[in-house]
Amino acid sequence: MSGGTGAVRAARIAAAAVVPLPVRRLFLHELRGAASLGRWAARRTHGVGEGDLTAAYTGPQTAMMYGLLFVSVIETVGLAVLIPWPAVHRIVLVLDLYGIVVVLALHAACVTRPHVVGADGSLRIRYGALFDLRLPADRIASVRVDRRYPEGRLVTLADDGTLDLIVGGQTSVTVELTAPVGFLRPLGASGRARTVRFHADDPRALVTALRERTAPATPP
Repeated sequence: MSGGTGAVRAARIAAAAVVPLPVRRLFLHELRGAASLGRWAARRTHGVGEGDLTAAYTGPQTAMMYGLLFVSVIETVGLAVLIPWPAVHRIVLVLDLYGIVVVLALHAACVTRPHVVGADGSLRIRYGALFDLRLPADRIASVRVDRRYPEGRLVTLADDGTLDLIVGGQTSVTVELTAPVGFLRPLGASGRARTVRFHADDPRALVTALRERTAPATPP
């Protein structure tokens, strides 16, 4: 048994030495996305325990996702009619179907991996399988509803340590931290943030729940 474990560990070390980190991260995201399709079909969520509160964040991007799916399907059908060469047709069909699955998996991952306000007052901020940041209760100094429309990519870190997790061009919750926390970008690069801004479809419910669970207990 120990020999098998050692062989697996050695294989992982060898793969890490040969395969660049961004490629390994992309492969891991795709595996998690595929698993999310099954959870989505079964109406199950990932990483949600008893007493936890979930917060969805897909509202601003849902229409865009389904729009991409519609365009991809139309493109697939159109190219199937227009391309006369069987070999090229098969290659393009595989690529188009793969693109459709990727879009579906991304949306499924976002639906099945919501933000989580823990029963212990912790906060887990996520974006599908691409981003996952856990904030213990003692790291949260304050939280507020704060709707903004920042520019940038999905994960944007400012020079002052403000991390924006942007969904549909917006964020709606701001969390101030007692000390900087580390995080990983989707392709594996690391960073540290002192303030985190992210989107929740119902920011007031999330903020209220988090405040209640992080408020100091009132002595009897």
